[in-house]
Amino acid sequence: MHNYIVVSLLTGARTEELRALKWQHVHLDGIPSASPPVPAYVEVWRSVRSGGDTKTRKSRRTLALPSRAVDALRRQRVEQAELRLQVGERWTDSGLVFPSKVGTPMDRNNALRAFRMALAKVPNIEPSDWSPRELRHSFVSLLSDSGVSIEEISRLVGHSGTSVTELVYRHQIRPVLQTGAVAMDSLFGTGDADR
Repeated sequence: MHNYIVVSLLTGARTEELRALKWQHVHLDGIPSASPPVPAYVEVWRSVRSGGDTKTRKSRRTLALPSRAVDALRRQRVEQAELRLQVGERWTDSGLVFPSKVGTPMDRNNALRAFRMALAKVPNIEPSDWSPRELRHSFVSLLSDSGVSIEEISRLVGHSGTSVTELVYRHQIRPVLQTGAVAMDSLFGTGDADR
């Protein structure tokens, strides 16, 4: 579950998208020979929803992977190979990045149970208060606090527009628009201290 948590937190992918993610859609080396080079990336094109499609058409997206997510996915590949050897003939090769312990698709109850078991190891956290979707909310909060624009956050999480992002993540989005004030302070100084 550690690798799942890292990838979810660092990409903002929905739990139903990660549970449907296949290795064929994970490109850990990117395309270094391209001009300009393409970094490691993941194709978020499917989900476990009925029909296998993502929540909306805009939800289909290709995301560059942060280094820690690449490391987590490399670990996942190794751990999955070890698990496959342990379970032997019981393993079902589904091609999934985050399958159950026997290779079959992980359902939402499996994901929730494993997530809460992982949280049980964290001091001062009540696991029953959390679900995997909290990782997506944290992704939005971290980006917002880092000054990433609402438009870019909206694109990264696969929303059709900023209004959806603002509505769903209103508590995570930084409420004070600072761009104008920062630009004006840069242009005209910060007041009495500049006299």
